[in-house]
Amino acid sequence: MRIAKSALIQPGRNAMYAIPAVALSLFCFAYSIRFGQAAILLYYALWLPLIAVDYRKVLGSYSRYLWLFAFATLAFLSVFWSAVPSVSLRASIQYLTQVICALIAVRVLDVRTLTLGMVAGVGIVLVYSVLFGYYEYDPLDGTFSFVGAFASKNQLGFYASLGLLVCFSAVFIFGERRIWMMAAGVVGLLSAYCLAVCQSATSVLTTVVVLGLVMGLRVVLELAPGHRKLLIIGGGVAVIVLAVAGVYLGAVDAVLGIFGKDSTLTGRTYLWQQGIEAAGQNPIFGVGYQAYWVQGFSEPERLWEEFFIGSRSGFHFHNTYIETAVELGLAGVLTLALTLLRILWGHLRRFIEDFRNDESYLLFSIAVLLTIRSFVEIDILTPYNVGTFLFYFTAGKLATSSRVPAPGIWRRQRPSEPVLS
Repeated sequence: MRIAKSALIQPGRNAMYAIPAVALSLFCFAYSIRFGQAAILLYYALWLPLIAVDYRKVLGSYSRYLWLFAFATLAFLSVFWSAVPSVSLRASIQYLTQVICALIAVRVLDVRTLTLGMVAGVGIVLVYSVLFGYYEYDPLDGTFSFVGAFASKNQLGFYASLGLLVCFSAVFIFGERRIWMMAAGVVGLLSAYCLAVCQSATSVLTTVVVLGLVMGLRVVLELAPGHRKLLIIGGGVAVIVLAVAGVYLGAVDAVLGIFGKDSTLTGRTYLWQQGIEAAGQNPIFGVGYQAYWVQGFSEPERLWEEFFIGSRSGFHFHNTYIETAVELGLAGVLTLALTLLRILWGHLRRFIEDFRNDESYLLFSIAVLLTIRSFVEIDILTPYNVGTFLFYFTAGKLATSSRVPAPGIWRRQRPSEPVLS
């Protein structure tokens, strides 16, 4: 029996393959530490063989979009100055292959299919965590929190945040009804439950902010493209003013107090200080990609002991930019920050200027979620992580997708295309 190529690689026509592929990818990301190489090999098996189906269609041409590979390339080059070259080489190859798989997904998935796959995937991940998860004692704040089948409550909270975002998007952006509407409702409720029991202040606050943003953008969408800029600018200024006022009036401490946190963010401010000092020792190019948290080195050993990390692994500075500064120096921070800013600005511009661009509507919201979390987590810095996958998916869609012009607007056409009037 022959399978049509479109059933595997044609966006919008390959849902039977693409939705399970996305769902299984999320499961592999979530529990790769638990299932080891089997999960990683499954992830590769879902995407890399598609190259053999039609390599021109699946790989495309990214020669004009080298910025997509800038950070991964820098991570790979860090092997030449890394404090532990073998660690940097292995990790950078893993990261680069993660980027390649994400860009393959860009070519074969439309955003609606991605959303439905994530609804299914988050549902599977959270059900597994509820069935096989456990509570963990945090010696820093003296509380017990549900961490699911993860090693961290923040990772469980991240999947719960993504679950609420994609469930909302499936119904209110892409208009799903019947079975997918029911699935979104069930997964949304499960996500809200996991978000509540994991007690991750980071995840709760970012989820509230991003869902508020998504609802606000829906109001903006009702306006003509020409009027959206004024509302976006006015809303942005208002948010900045309120944020500054909240800092000076003590609103931040009050909000943190609700979650039992203080202004030190359970030791994170001290950890950031240590990271900044470490980055200052190699300010331009850092110590090499993933070459800091290595067993046997005095500084990470000291921090593991101070923060009660008995496994002496899986720890970081809880800030994307500080972690990058330590590993890849100022060069890495600038490369990553410019890529993130380009993604944010590109999708926001498309959302504002296009008549209706559901793709940028969702992807801008995901980019905002990743941006907010980047100040307290490192979701986009490590291979086999859903944050890294989504980061490069949003970047790839920005580089390859077309614009959606407003009706009645003239635009330059190819001779074979009809001119809009």
